[in-house]
Amino acid sequence: MNVTSTCRDLNELHPTAQTACRLFLQECEKAGVKVFITETHRPQARQNYLYEQGRSRPGQVVTWTKNSNHMTRLAWDIAVSPPVALYDTATLIKAGAIARKLGITWGGDWVGTVDRPHFEVKPNWKAPAGIVAHDVPIKEDDELKFSSPTLKTETETSLLSKAHRQIIVAAAVKAGAHASWDDKLAYGTITDADVLGLAVKYTVAVNK
Repeated sequence: MNVTSTCRDLNELHPTAQTACRLFLQECEKAGVKVFITETHRPQARQNYLYEQGRSRPGQVVTWTKNSNHMTRLAWDIAVSPPVALYDTATLIKAGAIARKLGITWGGDWVGTVDRPHFEVKPNWKAPAGIVAHDVPIKEDDELKFSSPTLKTETETSLLSKAHRQIIVAAAVKAGAHASWDDKLAYGTITDADVLGLAVKYTVAVNK
């Protein structure tokens, strides 16, 4: 696996985490909390790569550890579906409350190293009585698709150049996103999280 590639496959999680994650997504959907999976299993090499970002490699710090439960296949990360900002705090708090009721650990409850998009379980996690997890497929149009590996990497890490922001927004609007995103881009009120949300929601193919 390339260290810049993100695994979003629920089947790559530990069987217990698969059940917990599907139940979590199911209950979020019921509650109208629109979220999607951004990462599941993460090999040690990728964890090391992410740890180096903002330290020995340029970019913003995205993790504080080289030892994550993503590597044990017991953790997953989420983001918020457009048009809300990718890491909208209010939505993540709602998702965290749902996880808490299901006995799933939410990174937003951690002290010191708060990680609101992060969720994990122990190998002995059990679903609450009376709640059954059904299969929750990840839709094809939720996948990040780019013809340029460089653009894909920049988009996944939310380190977008102005030119790439313009390209992604234009492609998303053409694919069906509301034209108001063009206005946000023009007035400088759009964020990297907004642009990444558009890229995830709509198929974007760009030749660089």
